Amino acid sequence: MEKTLTYSFASASEREGTNAEKYVLRKELFGTDDVLPAWVADMDIDTPQCVLNAVKKRLQHPVIGYEEVPSSAFMAQIEWMQKEHGVTFCLDDMLYSHSVVASMHTAIEAFTEEGEGVIVQTPVYPPFFHSVLKLKRKLVKNPLHVDEHGVYTFDIEDLKAKIDKNTKLLLLCSPHNPVGRVWRREELDEILEICLKHNIVIFADEIHSDLVYKPNKHIPFASLNEKAKNITITAIGVGKTFNMAGFAISSVAIQNKELKEKFTRAYERVHFAQGSSLSHIAFETAYKEGKEWLKALKVHLYNNYLMLKVAAEKYPQFISVTPIEATYLAWIDCRGMQLKDKELRHFFINEAKLGLNPGISFGREGSGFMRLNFAVSSAKMTEVVKRLENALQRKEIG
Repeated sequence: MEKTLTYSFASASEREGTNAEKYVLRKELFGTDDVLPAWVADMDIDTPQCVLNAVKKRLQHPVIGYEEVPSSAFMAQIEWMQKEHGVTFCLDDMLYSHSVVASMHTAIEAFTEEGEGVIVQTPVYPPFFHSVLKLKRKLVKNPLHVDEHGVYTFDIEDLKAKIDKNTKLLLLCSPHNPVGRVWRREELDEILEICLKHNIVIFADEIHSDLVYKPNKHIPFASLNEKAKNITITAIGVGKTFNMAGFAISSVAIQNKELKEKFTRAYERVHFAQGSSLSHIAFETAYKEGKEWLKALKVHLYNNYLMLKVAAEKYPQFISVTPIEATYLAWIDCRGMQLKDKELRHFFINEAKLGLNPGISFGREGSGFMRLNFAVSSAKMTEVVKRLENALQRKEIG
């Protein structure tokens, strides 16, 4: 465990000039460098010191060659998932992957043929539907239902109506990006019942599972019961949890032998190999020593969310922040501004000087929304809120 039990997220290392994606792509994406970027889902917060120390120690050995992912790294993740989420994976269930999106592509190739149906529940992280279309599968859209309070739920009746004999796979985002839901057991049970009835495999993207705020509790889909375990491919990792996306390491857990064999055939055609020797040590260390850091981080992130929520409540005629249960991604309803999507994007870039994800990029259901990444230092969050409030105040004045 890390010995220091107090962590400060008041400030963070500056990323500008470090080849950070969210900074170097500003001109390309927003047409200007004069925006504070709050889009791509990594943190403007320092990676845990325990991870950095472990990598520095590994670099004392002068050979950085091919290495296998050590069983101890997977075991650290297995123990974490058992303690934190109550799901039991075995070493034989685990496969290395450099990203959840790569794992998703592999699952689509493994369990469907061209023209067969893959279910996505929009608005959702864009690679969900991009992956389906790129691989020439049929995109089966099952939009989430949203109530008058901005709370999203599954539309079960729509899902039942959309399924046919050629529907083979459901891509589940749990917790959900961008709407921030943590699915309840009874909600997941409904999805399970339908998928069992129609022999549909579940690909569960659970990369945000550690970033859940109390009293909510993440329930791994594979943990629902024995039947769920036998139809689920679970994608998990350290990238979001510990701000380690640059290490390019995640994992896939498949408990059913037949499903794992099918997945592995597609997996081996791509040649994932075993990743970076530095990633292995970082991955293992994060799971073994990062718990206290994560605990403190979640308090900080939720405070940032509340700061944004308070700001939005000053201008209810323009925006509202969707209630959040997980992730560090705020889903902002801007429909009160009565702007077209291009105009809304222009407002945030040119008036607020903020670089956000346009909601329309998450599917048609995201029209009129924007996604804001609040995983930043307290100092930077203060600046984000200031820019937003100033822009809304000017709009109010007219």
